[in-house]
Amino acid sequence: MSEMKHLTMAELEAGLDEILQGPKDEGVLRLIVRRPRVDEREVLEEGELHPSEGLVGDSWKFRGSSRTPDGSAHPDMQLNIMNARVIALVAQDKDRWQLAGDQLFIDMDLSAENLPAGTQLSLGAAV
Repeated sequence: MSEMKHLTMAELEAGLDEILQGPKDEGVLRLIVRRPRVDEREVLEEGELHPSEGLVGDSWKFRGSSRTPDGSAHPDMQLNIMNARVIALVAQDKDRWQLAGDQLFIDMDLSAENLPAGTQLSLGAAV
C-alpha cells in the first residue's frame, strides 16, 4: 500500500460532486471484503450471503455486539455497506478500501433520502 495522505477539508469538499453523482438505482458492487478474524481482511471475487450467517466466512457472528443485552451478534448488523465513491475519495488507493471494515462497497446513492430505513436491496440472488 502506498503512503497515506490525509485530505484537507477543501480536497474532501472538491470530491463531493462526484459522490453525489452516484446512481439512485441499479448500483454496482465494487468490492467484497470478508473479516475472518479481528484485524484481518480478505478481498473476495465473490461471496455467499446466508440469512443467519451474513457473509459466509466473516466473523460477524462471533465478534458480538454491545447493542444486544447478552453481547451476542446483532441480527440487524450482519452486513455493512459503504458508498464506493466515498471510500475512493477518502482512502485514495483501492488497496486501502478494506481497512474501513465494511464488507460491501457499492457505487450507489446510499443516502437516507434515496434508501429510507427499511429499504431492502438485492445483490445477485440475495435480498
